[in-house]
Amino acid sequence: MTSRSVSLTSTFLLLAAGGVAACDSGNDTRDEGFYCADENGVVVDEDNCDDTRNHGGGVGLLPLFFIWHSTGYRAGYPVGYRLPPGGNRFAYNDRAARSSFGLPATGRIGNGTIKTSVVGKGGSGTGKSTNKSGG
Repeated sequence: MTSRSVSLTSTFLLLAAGGVAACDSGNDTRDEGFYCADENGVVVDEDNCDDTRNHGGGVGLLPLFFIWHSTGYRAGYPVGYRLPPGGNRFAYNDRAARSSFGLPATGRIGNGTIKTSVVGKGGSGTGKSTNKSGG
């Protein structure tokens, strides 16, 4: 090979490697905000989502409270505030769902908890959790 073709091949390989790295560092991680809320997405006291307490259930023993989460939720929504649209929820006592976001499998989760570095839609449980609401 001539030095010119070796140089072009090396340049191409470097560009290709850079392109793969850029694709790999895409938007796979994100922050999620978590709140204890009723079925309508109205924030309630976080003690209602503490599954170590005996809350009972609603009609047909369905949970009365849920942990709502979204990348659009920020810390600081007060009790009584209706969460912005676009969030998802799971039963406050769903240990598998809690764990999939790296949250404690049981116990209280503070309103306004921001889970950083949540991977994909189900979460990896590898991020850290902070409660910026002071609650």
